[in-house]
Amino acid sequence: MSEATAQHSHDEADSHHVAATNTGIPNKKLAMWAFLASDCMFFGTLISTHLIYRRVNPDVVIDGNVVPVTSIFDIELTSASTFILLMSSLTMALTVSAMHKHNVKAARWFLLSTIFFGSLFIGAQVYEFNHFVHNEAHPLTLTNTIFGSTFYVLTGTHGVHVLIGLIWLTTWYFYSFSPKFNEENVMDIEVTGLYWHFVDIVWILIFPLVYILEYI
Repeated sequence: MSEATAQHSHDEADSHHVAATNTGIPNKKLAMWAFLASDCMFFGTLISTHLIYRRVNPDVVIDGNVVPVTSIFDIELTSASTFILLMSSLTMALTVSAMHKHNVKAARWFLLSTIFFGSLFIGAQVYEFNHFVHNEAHPLTLTNTIFGSTFYVLTGTHGVHVLIGLIWLTTWYFYSFSPKFNEENVMDIEVTGLYWHFVDIVWILIFPLVYILEYI
């Protein structure tokens, strides 16, 4: 068999593993890109809504008192959780890289690290929300100010996305011990990685626009 024929047979075999569209992009990856595009518009709407209402209502009034937002935020905690989420993006990239090298054991460890970092971020966000709501001096709830409404809806929606990603990653972690887990799942892990990186990128936008701007 000639080299060209062997290459053709190899490509044909690969095509059986991952269905591709006319663009050459696998169906699963194209579907994820389409979903992320729609989610971009969704988060764009939430972020712009928060910024517009913040511009129109510069004073945050709680119980009749104008409260500086910086006295509510815990920027040190949020900065630390942001760094942790970025670390999870790194371990997710290493997971995909290990899968491409067919190193399932390494991929499993990096996947577990991603789950760990993502869980820390969610834990910090839950603590942050609880701290804001039960703040004795200036309790910030979903309904007592416009700022609270747009803040919780935006950051809470992002938190739900992180939680969905964690459930997805955890499912892959346990499935990686199954005998059915093989190299054909590389594309599935890569698609999951796209979702996780998107969640991280959205937070990179939320953190400066919602938190850092309050200190400038």
